[in-house]
Amino acid sequence: MGDDTSFINTEKSYSPFSVYGFAEARVGQRTHDDEHQRNTFIGEGRAQLTLDYAGETVTARVTGDVLFDDVQRDESVQLDRGRGPFDLREAWFQMPVNQHLDVKAGRQILTWGVGDLLFINDLFPKDWNSFFSGRDTEYLKAPSDAVKLAFYFEPANLDVVYVPEFDSDRFIDGRRISFYNPLIGDHTGRDMPVNPDFPHGRELALRLYKNLAGAEVAFYGYDGYWKSPNGFDPFKGQNTFPELRVWGASLRGNLGKGIASGEVGYYDSRDDRNGDNPLINNSESRLLLAYEQELVPSLTGALQYYVERLEDYDNYRDSLPAGMPQRDKYRQLLTNRLTWLTHNQNVTWSLFVYYSPTDKDWYARPKVSWKASDQLLLETGFNSFGGSEETTFFGQFEEASSFYAAIRYSF
Repeated sequence: MGDDTSFINTEKSYSPFSVYGFAEARVGQRTHDDEHQRNTFIGEGRAQLTLDYAGETVTARVTGDVLFDDVQRDESVQLDRGRGPFDLREAWFQMPVNQHLDVKAGRQILTWGVGDLLFINDLFPKDWNSFFSGRDTEYLKAPSDAVKLAFYFEPANLDVVYVPEFDSDRFIDGRRISFYNPLIGDHTGRDMPVNPDFPHGRELALRLYKNLAGAEVAFYGYDGYWKSPNGFDPFKGQNTFPELRVWGASLRGNLGKGIASGEVGYYDSRDDRNGDNPLINNSESRLLLAYEQELVPSLTGALQYYVERLEDYDNYRDSLPAGMPQRDKYRQLLTNRLTWLTHNQNVTWSLFVYYSPTDKDWYARPKVSWKASDQLLLETGFNSFGGSEETTFFGQFEEASSFYAAIRYSF
């Protein structure tokens, strides 16, 4: 026999499939007693598995979380509400139709807008229970069951998102976090959870965007419902999701040594356009201004100014029943983010603070994470709520202040 080995194929076979995920344990404790809740704020084990497919024209993904939640261990699986021992995070496919159109269909995480943990034209569902209880920030974005059409044209690009049946926020309903209920004038929790009347109508969201002179300009539209059940039907005795239409715009680009951005939106509350029904949200105008810059090497700072203007304020004030807390015409909010990378960028120190000078309340999120290896991540953090009144947005969650720790192994 000779030494000819040319018949041996030395090329590695390619698979269009890839599998990855993580396992995580996360625990947390309240710093205040809450008569409506357990002292254990979060105590869970989670395993996430993702299967990706990357074909020549079609890409697809399925991501699921298996969860043991000691705080709400008796919940059954409800995929639309994010409850129970299994959560289907993603299940979608994407493919080009032609050179001007891509289609993405299925359960997917959607987002747009320029805000940092503040949202005006991003009307896709959020999971506020996860955000306020110390879960990873990725869980703030809840999935949508939607079809997304991405059109690419020379003048501008257009995204169209169609949701056949309304996807609400995973809102604060009292099951994990107590809240101030203005209808009874007191806090309610797991002893009296919110069970709203969910609408079954569709949602439609649009974004038209283009780069102009190095800046990204975008225009937005939304037609659907308020994402949390802030309305109330006295005949059914249930909270409701009033109809909502939103128009807005954003701008983002370089300014000096950093990045500046701005966003505006008008919230047309279609069920109460005169503002004289105190049981339905008034229309609102919203504005966001932001600036981000590296302060010194490995230290980044960011500031945001946000304001809501309550429309038809005189009608709102005149129709408000006696004893119900009255909103200000303007609600202002300031945020500050600091991110510092140390130890060869393996340790991240971060602080995000919300403060409202009008409501006189706040929410602080300090966190430290250590990337011990490529697979192992450890973190600890604190959720601190406070305010001068228990009726304001952050002030009502003061008893939900907590600290937490987590360990995650990725594979």
